[in-house]
Amino acid sequence: MRFRQAILIADGQTYQLTPGKSNSFDSFFADFQSNPVVGEHIREEAMQYSVFLHPKQDLVLQRLEIQFDVSVPAGARFLANGYQSWSESRFLSLESSIPRLLRWFPLRTGVYGDDGLPDIPRGAGHLHSWTYTMFQENTPSVTFLGSLNESTGFTLFLYDRASGVLTVRKDLAGLHLAHSFPALDFVVLKSDEKNAYDAYFQLLGIQPSVAPPITGWSSGPAHAQALSESFLLKNLDSYAAFQAVISHPEYGRETGTPEKTEVHFMIDDGWQTATGDWLSVNPGFPRGLAPVSTAIREKQMAPGIWLAPFVASEQSELAQKHPDWLLKGPGNKPLKVGWKREWGGWFHALDFYNPAVQAHLAGVFHMIYEKWGFRLLKLDYLFAVCQAPPPGKTRGQVMYEAMQFLRQLAGRNRLWAGGVPLGAAFGQVDDCRVGGEENHCWESVLPALLRYRERSGALASLRSVLHRWPLNGRAFGNDPGLFTLTKNKHGLNAMQQQTVLVINVLLGKSLLTSDDVSACSAEQIAEYSEALALRDSLVESVSEVQNDLYLIRFQHHGEQYAAWCNLNGKAVQIPQMELRPFETIILSV
Repeated sequence: MRFRQAILIADGQTYQLTPGKSNSFDSFFADFQSNPVVGEHIREEAMQYSVFLHPKQDLVLQRLEIQFDVSVPAGARFLANGYQSWSESRFLSLESSIPRLLRWFPLRTGVYGDDGLPDIPRGAGHLHSWTYTMFQENTPSVTFLGSLNESTGFTLFLYDRASGVLTVRKDLAGLHLAHSFPALDFVVLKSDEKNAYDAYFQLLGIQPSVAPPITGWSSGPAHAQALSESFLLKNLDSYAAFQAVISHPEYGRETGTPEKTEVHFMIDDGWQTATGDWLSVNPGFPRGLAPVSTAIREKQMAPGIWLAPFVASEQSELAQKHPDWLLKGPGNKPLKVGWKREWGGWFHALDFYNPAVQAHLAGVFHMIYEKWGFRLLKLDYLFAVCQAPPPGKTRGQVMYEAMQFLRQLAGRNRLWAGGVPLGAAFGQVDDCRVGGEENHCWESVLPALLRYRERSGALASLRSVLHRWPLNGRAFGNDPGLFTLTKNKHGLNAMQQQTVLVINVLLGKSLLTSDDVSACSAEQIAEYSEALALRDSLVESVSEVQNDLYLIRFQHHGEQYAAWCNLNGKAVQIPQMELRPFETIILSV
């Protein structure tokens, strides 16, 4: 990679910045540095680029970007990390594209992804990635780029195949700047993939996650309409019996739940009277939620609960009584950030910087922790908070400060994040969803045809899980989504279920199901037990051998193994054998 140019656009004027030299202009001074980096995990070369802005008068920023000329061999691939947790993420050929969602269809997608963001080139040979990326060549070595400062704004990496130019851009359009500002900071390094991620998180100063792995049960989105005290207690009894079977000597102690694993019982969406009204529970809980939390602890499990702290449905009491708490969009109207049938239609974002909103959320967390007795909070739809930043903030700043606030409220309790731009969650949560919303169907056909990257379904989710695997234990514990063993209404077949289970076990820290486990057959219990035995494996690499055929190399108890995962709906050939559609097989190496 060779430095090409650095451009800052402020107050409608364009300025060229030169690294290591005085960049003093009438309205600002820019400290632009490019320096070599050394570190324990840096095997070849590494450079850090940083731009620190010092305004001499108030500025309005339009763009800050650094461009590089990139020469990569034929067959190289580009890692496209999606905008947030649900956004599909994978390696792409340099000739491919990330098409925009087809807006002609009346799909109510809100602002879940980056389709509505301006100035992101689309079409063949135009690729982009958020927070970090890499070029993967036909060697163990990769060229890795990662933002070292997402707290001041999101970082976008854009590659143009025709020109061979890679642009590193800070998302700060419209930022009113009246003070010194660490605008852009990122590293470029050459290494093998595993050491690249180790070096990256070392430079970020983020310590490996120490929270123990999780197994357990979640009510999940599929049961949202059925949530009640009786429903949860029935499944609590079933899962406790299931755990007892798994730990039975018949399956071997080594294949049971490891001693360090926490067993959680999670109450997902549907317990609230309306989204946003977190202090009001639905009529299915006449005694409130505290008795359910107590019953979970009596079964020697940790009680967890879901909420979406920064959104409120139009029908909620919060939205009706406190319209001033809602984030405003064009025309000073409450901003619609999404539509969900189960929530009664459109829902809004809350204005995080309103002191009343922060006081309200502090009260909600206090009630959940101190009065109801929950210890794990599953926080979702977090991207909503940063959709309309105030003039003195970027989207990334809002997102990061909101995550800091949630971390402070949670204290030492376990914190899970979903629907969040990943860089803002690095080191701030214990667990984070790294794929789509749910795994109860293989593919959401219509959203896929519409190019919707935030769609639910196992296929899109697994692609992201397989490409975000290095984040597990470095940034947080990866949550790959729910697995299923029993037949379900969406028709996930046995091969698909087994593939989801194996990938979740090897590449995630959370292993939760929403099954009625009382319906599990002996064969399904044995399958789960065998998979669970692999939880302490050391993953060495994940590679996409051909389209939707993945190879996971890992160590288990000192032995080398290879897991071949076929996500295709057709048979594929691997060395010495054929994999059936959707089949996963583990081979000793």
